[in-house]
Amino acid sequence: QVQLVESGGGLVQAGGSLRLSCAGSERTFSTYTMGWFRQAPGKEREFVAAISRSGVGTYYADSVKGRFTISRDNAKNTVYLQMSSLKPEDAAVYYCAAGPNNIVAVSTGKVDYWGQGTQVTVSS
Repeated sequence: QVQLVESGGGLVQAGGSLRLSCAGSERTFSTYTMGWFRQAPGKEREFVAAISRSGVGTYYADSVKGRFTISRDNAKNTVYLQMSSLKPEDAAVYYCAAGPNNIVAVSTGKVDYWGQGTQVTVSS
């Protein structure tokens, strides 16, 4: 059982930046493909970004490509989401997820574990 704890959310002005972190509880953290998803009020949860076990492979939703960067530090059991040039439409609860060794599968929501989420609010 992997527990995931997100942090780093908050209120930011449009155009600003935030870095989200997700800490995993298990030493097996490096065996999981990791992903970030988000859910805005009244909308379905959507994929944001994913990163392979080694960190070499990454995959982004078109809506965040060029603005967000996913990275991981397996020595710290942590995955990050650096968000820049934030827009009001980026406001949502952001969730960290751990899934199998398939970055495309994770991007479709096929994950094994979810975090509790962290709120990101973007003011215009």
